[in-house]
Amino acid sequence: MDYTVRLVSPALLLVVLLTTGQQQGGTPTRECWMSCQRHVTDPALRARTCGSCLPGGRVDSWVQGLAGQRPIPRAPLVSAMKDPDWRVRWAAVRADARRQGVTDRRALADWVMEAPVSSNLTACLTAARAAAEAGASSAKFLRDAGPRGANAAARVWGRREAIREALELELYAEDLAVRGSALAHLAAFLSRKPARVLLDAMATRPESVDAVSASALKVVAGRSRSSVGRMLLDEAKPAEEARINRLFAVYSKELEGMQPELTVADPLQRRRAVESLRVYGPLAMRELERALGDSDRWVRRDAARALAEAEGVPLRTAAERRIESSDAMQARPWLEAMAREKGCAAFFLGTARDKALAASVRGAALAQLADCGEGARDRVSSVEPFLADEQPLLRAGAVRALSGLTTRQPGVSEATSRALGDGAPEVVSAALELLALQRQTSRGDEAALLLESDHVVVRTAAAEALEQIGRASHVKALAGCLREDAEAAVRVAAATALGRIGGAQAAAALSDAAARDPDSHVKHVSREALRRLGFGQ
Repeated sequence: MDYTVRLVSPALLLVVLLTTGQQQGGTPTRECWMSCQRHVTDPALRARTCGSCLPGGRVDSWVQGLAGQRPIPRAPLVSAMKDPDWRVRWAAVRADARRQGVTDRRALADWVMEAPVSSNLTACLTAARAAAEAGASSAKFLRDAGPRGANAAARVWGRREAIREALELELYAEDLAVRGSALAHLAAFLSRKPARVLLDAMATRPESVDAVSASALKVVAGRSRSSVGRMLLDEAKPAEEARINRLFAVYSKELEGMQPELTVADPLQRRRAVESLRVYGPLAMRELERALGDSDRWVRRDAARALAEAEGVPLRTAAERRIESSDAMQARPWLEAMAREKGCAAFFLGTARDKALAASVRGAALAQLADCGEGARDRVSSVEPFLADEQPLLRAGAVRALSGLTTRQPGVSEATSRALGDGAPEVVSAALELLALQRQTSRGDEAALLLESDHVVVRTAAAEALEQIGRASHVKALAGCLREDAEAAVRVAAATALGRIGGAQAAAALSDAAARDPDSHVKHVSREALRRLGFGQ
């Protein structure tokens, strides 16, 4: 990298930097380059220093590059301490501290104290922002700055009105990142909540810039994993109702604009849309509630997590509330979300043992144990009582709980065999799902026999299992299902399985179904299966 910088002329390097910045969709590289050019005047020093700005660099990267040289040149640092960007100024202070062999905070305190009171705003503002970035008050930040630390902190606080005005002005900057940083720093400096700072600033600003104010609070909320709705509700005062409603109106309009993103076909896009709702918190309750019914489990899980955050309660508390009077479909997203939480095994087993809950919810809780990373070693013994429960839904849930285990684990094969012979179709279909998930190819014949079950759910599950564990010897039974079963769902599953197993007999059965089946969906699936086997266009 250094070798390239020495060979490329400054003008050509600037073109490269500008082009790269545009291609990457950002400006830090250009800002860094321009800052370096502004403060480093010696051509040879520029060649050694400004290359630090190349792609990926921050606006102050060149200062860090300068600080790595020996000796560290002082003139560019003195110039950089007047830069309009506080990050460059603070980087220059740190580099000068290294040059002097003192701490960063000592150098900062010296700068504040040595600047004339009439013109020390730049130094005081830099100190206030550096302290806020570190998550401390300016007094605490400068406490360890040596003998001048206390006096420097007093000077910074003495300029608080000027600092407040400067940072409030940045709340309305064109750059969104600048706005968010200014709000966070002003809140930290004044020891106030960001929403309080923003509401106070809005008192002297017209409604025409409300969208700018609202965006700054969103940035801060996103960085702190909070939400604008929660921040504003926590700071709400009756006298400020009008200002809060102005912000709510901005956020409501944004939420309306996001509606299409929540209904697109791509589940990854819907998941990103749900993630973007988190920053709105309670204001997005309606959208998040709707997302709980999404067809994709990851979208449902994320929506449940976001709703718990919006309510300001732990996920477990929200889940317990929601499943108390729910059926399995309503409880599903909350159970799915809990599968990745610490204590998930105890939560699911406790839910399954709660006889006040619906059997469907208890069974669904057992099934979610398969996605819980806790208690796998004792899983069989934990669910053993439910495998013999009088409620079929609990027996089925207990069988599904075993899908996260291997067939080598003691008790799994025995439990699967009992479930395949159970009198309840829910339990048998759960056992067939288990065969498929665990790829128990040695039990394909058992699945094929169940293609003749009296129950549609069992026949469908058997055909779906054979898609995973079926062999050529099972094609005849599947072809018979595709040709003769009265239920379209069973014929669809059989066609899919035949498309995976393949062979001449499978192709013949699929070709016949594609031409003659009375159900359009069966015809479509049969044609797709034929294409996978290399037949048709």
